[in-house]
Amino acid sequence: MKDYIEKRVMEIANYILKEGATVRQTARIFGVSKSTVHKDVTERLPKINPLVANQVKTILDVNKAERHIRGGRATKMKYKTMGT
Repeated sequence: MKDYIEKRVMEIANYILKEGATVRQTARIFGVSKSTVHKDVTERLPKINPLVANQVKTILDVNKAERHIRGGRATKMKYKTMGT
């Protein structure tokens, strides 16, 4: 694997661990697609650092479990500002 890819994978992993960030937030910060972030943390990271990969997976699993709640809040705020 190319050095710059390994470096990016570790930077992404560390960011997710530090911030508890979602794939979408991480992609925006690093200027890559959500698909790239997902591939980095699910396929490349386990080969580079399995321990960190498990920690990142735990955070992403929590984010995935909570996404319907965040979506509901966003919808509620949308209609609240519309004056319904």
